[in-house]
Amino acid sequence: MNIIDERNEKLASKLIKELARRHYDAFYCKTKADALEKVMELIPEGSSISWGGSVTVRELGIPQALHAGNYEVIDRDLAKTPDETKEMYHKAMSADYFLSSVNAITEDGLIVNIDGRGNRVAAITYGPEKVIFVVGMNKVVRNIDEAILRSRNTAAPINNQRFNNLNPCKTDGACHNCNTPTCICNYIEIMRNSFPEKRHTVVLIGENLGY
Repeated sequence: MNIIDERNEKLASKLIKELARRHYDAFYCKTKADALEKVMELIPEGSSISWGGSVTVRELGIPQALHAGNYEVIDRDLAKTPDETKEMYHKAMSADYFLSSVNAITEDGLIVNIDGRGNRVAAITYGPEKVIFVVGMNKVVRNIDEAILRSRNTAAPINNQRFNNLNPCKTDGACHNCNTPTCICNYIEIMRNSFPEKRHTVVLIGENLGY
């Protein structure tokens, strides 16, 4: 085991205990392949499932695995019109399972997500029966201040580039605390606990994933 793997396992072990104290289920997977296997193990066949615009979900190959299996997949990437996309946003709110990553998670188990549209934080907060977070260890920070800083100054500018929005962070990669019509930092959610108990599961992964 190299020193990075050793550090990740020790930090994940600490974080899993904190998440349990906050009423989450939590697991640590060393690799992407292990994480994909764990996620598929957590979702019963026949379940309806959707996900937010998560790069980590895609990097793990979860959409392909779900489409290849026996699931009702609500995949807005397959929508052909804006109306179909809107319908899928609403349908996702009543899915059995919703998948997401996080923008940041603290060492004591606080989760921070920032949305432009709000569909992801809405589903995380209320709607789908179960929520599974897939989280690379690169997103673990010390405290809530660092979590918000990472979400605003690392994740958001990179995602803005991905969406090709002409917001100020596109010019220099830094947050300008903007109020543009296309701002992607409109809804900031801090999760303290999983409610109802065990509604949320966190799968920590010993690799750098997502933004």
